[in-house]
Amino acid sequence: MAGLASDGSNPDVSLLYDINGLAKAAPPWFDRVMGFVGEYGIMLAMVLVVLWCWWSVRRRGTPADSVSAVAGLVWAPLAAGVALLVNIPIRGFVERPRPFKDHQGLEVLVAGKTDFSFVSDHATLAMALGVGVFVAHRRFGLVAIGLALAEGFARVYMGVHYPTDVIGGFALGTAVALLLAPLALALLTPVVSAVARSGRFAGLVRSRRAGPARHPEAVGIPEPRIGGGQASGPGHNDLAA
Repeated sequence: MAGLASDGSNPDVSLLYDINGLAKAAPPWFDRVMGFVGEYGIMLAMVLVVLWCWWSVRRRGTPADSVSAVAGLVWAPLAAGVALLVNIPIRGFVERPRPFKDHQGLEVLVAGKTDFSFVSDHATLAMALGVGVFVAHRRFGLVAIGLALAEGFARVYMGVHYPTDVIGGFALGTAVALLLAPLALALLTPVVSAVARSGRFAGLVRSRRAGPARHPEAVGIPEPRIGGGQASGPGHNDLAA
């Protein structure tokens, strides 16, 4: 399996050179920034999004909404960890070398990468986190998924992964975060609910300064009345929607 995408005529390799070629044309300071962003910066931003989402869901919606959202946020890093564990045998089976070992002329922005290339750990981790956050909160999840896509681009830009390494990481992270979510949430939700009922740690799930309990996404449906809505005698019955 080590010969995967090793042919220069392969679109995977062509796209690698096209994206990594941007690094050659960029000024050195920009490449240094991209190297840091692709290695650490985006992952730090992902952590900040998770914390921001946690801070938000504790203060909005009903208490049940907060429990569900916090359980989803707890699942997000757990899903990332499970996805990385699943990737260990995949890497050992495929045994795909880093692109700079098989192809000349690449601008490698981060040195010291000696492990196998498929699939990308960074892309796997980022997308599992992004999809996990999406399970908890859609708007924050879209931001996190956008950061995961940026992480994938950065890994190719840095010359340390093929595009298909990144696509494989996206697929793996998404599959783990979504397919295992029902089981994970079934186990985590009672635990988070118990924490919410506790006195000492309840603030981790529901803020004491939370607004009034309401369903912000609920659609109000008027209740139909017999007789065109006119008042009637004691025998009049309302139909509840």
